Amino acid sequence: MAQQQSISDILDRFANASDEDQTSIAQILRALGDRSFAANLLIAAAAVVSPLSGIPLFSSFCGIAIVIISAQMLMDRDHLWLPDFLMSKKVDTSRLRKASQRIRKPASWMDGVAHVRLACLVRHPSLFCSQVICMLCGLAMPFLEVLPFTSSIMGAIVCMFAFGMLARDGLFTIFGYLGAAVLPVSAFLMLH
Repeated sequence: MAQQQSISDILDRFANASDEDQTSIAQILRALGDRSFAANLLIAAAAVVSPLSGIPLFSSFCGIAIVIISAQMLMDRDHLWLPDFLMSKKVDTSRLRKASQRIRKPASWMDGVAHVRLACLVRHPSLFCSQVICMLCGLAMPFLEVLPFTSSIMGAIVCMFAFGMLARDGLFTIFGYLGAAVLPVSAFLMLH
């Protein structure tokens, strides 16, 4: 099984992916590693929860990335591939670093409380359900970007699943399932 990783380490690699004014998705992928599906999934989801989600269409691009990453996890690929139109997208490096700083405190807390438990939820066949839910959340993001906070809520759900996979902590997977169960009810209440 893959080595347990901390969000703080992933955030460091994310924030320092480029020394240039702009950072491309390709640079972020190189910094995180194309074999670290869960880390890339976590960063794409955390970006939707961060202030970066205020950039027009940013949530849609992250949603597409979440779908592609989740689908490749489901296919059990050995390395991550993203299409050129995503790899070439760039964001101001200063915005990436600010976003990284804003989520560092909750990330440190999660790193502190996480440990290997309920491991059956982060292994197959249970892992398959988590990956499908992540893919469905990513699929919905481009369509729900016009509804306030829905993309961020789905991003938070994907974060729980991805962190559960990284830390091998099934408790975070349970939080992801709870969020996924509550999301349709919340959406219904927002629309009425």
